[in-house]
Amino acid sequence: MQTLIFFLFLTSGVVAQKLTKQEAIRLTLENNFGILIATNDIQIASNNKNILNSGYLPNVTGDAAAVYNRDNIEAQFANGETNILNGAESDRYNAAVNLNYTLFDGLGRWYNYKRLKEQYNLTELQARETIENTILQLFTVYFEIARLTENVAILKETLQISEERITRSNYQFEYGQNTKLDVLNAQVDVANDSINLINTKQLLVNTKRDLNLIVNNDLTKTFEVDTTINFVNRLQIDGFLEKSFENNVRILRNQSNIKINEYDLKVSKSGYLPTIGLTGTYGWNKNNNNAAAFLATLTSDGLSASVNLSWNLFDGGRTITEIKNAKIALETQEIQQEQLEQEVKRDIANALGNYENRLKVYEIQQQNVVTNQNNFERSKERFNLGQITSIEFRQAQINLIQAQTNKTLAKYDAKLAELQLLQLTGQLLNIEF
Repeated sequence: MQTLIFFLFLTSGVVAQKLTKQEAIRLTLENNFGILIATNDIQIASNNKNILNSGYLPNVTGDAAAVYNRDNIEAQFANGETNILNGAESDRYNAAVNLNYTLFDGLGRWYNYKRLKEQYNLTELQARETIENTILQLFTVYFEIARLTENVAILKETLQISEERITRSNYQFEYGQNTKLDVLNAQVDVANDSINLINTKQLLVNTKRDLNLIVNNDLTKTFEVDTTINFVNRLQIDGFLEKSFENNVRILRNQSNIKINEYDLKVSKSGYLPTIGLTGTYGWNKNNNNAAAFLATLTSDGLSASVNLSWNLFDGGRTITEIKNAKIALETQEIQQEQLEQEVKRDIANALGNYENRLKVYEIQQQNVVTNQNNFERSKERFNLGQITSIEFRQAQINLIQAQTNKTLAKYDAKLAELQLLQLTGQLLNIEF
């Protein structure tokens, strides 16, 4: 028994720094792997919607070339004279800057640019959904640590009471007031309480590692959590419920997908219209001719420009097929929107029902603790007076432990149900924790 108590003392550890809810959120937003990846996705979407990726800027290319010739030439002139050149050298040089710009492409470029902007909005909504899910995961683990922390305190108090029973039972046995069986029963209860405490402490350590993983912290770092719970005012929740469809991230995300499909349809329709382009070139040329040429050197430079129109009168039905498929995709997205609204409506109703139910359970469990605490105090008095057996006293103690742990569980279950409801109404990131 002394070894067991010494082990409990060692595993209790030193006083750790408290990790508040606000600090846990800050660490999660800054370090969580999933959120970091979502942030990078936003950056990519931001780059994609930039003017540099819009197609509105011209293409400018540069060309340059150099050609060297060494020829054997036999040149016969009109007067009958012949000129033979062996190893006649000549070279040519040219350079040009070319510009290509699409003046009009049937508005396909315009709608594609708007599509990229909407894709950025969608990526932000996806990142927000990732953050909401991560915050909910964070507090699921955070509140589990809080629950286990409170349970450890309950079990420590229980073990202390059981150890006092052993002392009392030994005194009573020495003075002939009870049997050895009462002492053995007290020792068994101490052993069971010690095992429960050890197991709960180990579970608490494991759960703290889970939280360290979420916040991307050193897995061995220890800390304490805040066990106080504040519930959101019901009037506030009613206000959130009224605007749930305007703020629910799943609905907003699907609405963004509908806009993207609308732009896809318009991009496809742009295939019916012509394309007007502008090309321009500034070039420089220099020829150094051999002796057989009329001119020894020829140098030129100049600017040229042209406007061209291209109209694909028939592309084998590709544009028609794209438009048909884009219309079907848009219709599918709108159907999914109706389905999603029904699902969200159901989920909110279920979440609200669960929240209200768990609040009632929590209220009942609070009263149940008061009742069992009074029962235990009276049982303890009667046990000290020898009016009830150790078995009856132990049962009162077990009932109190069960009531206390049930109340702790009900408290955090109710808070998690509230957070799930707030997520569905789109307000999870807008409240004070």
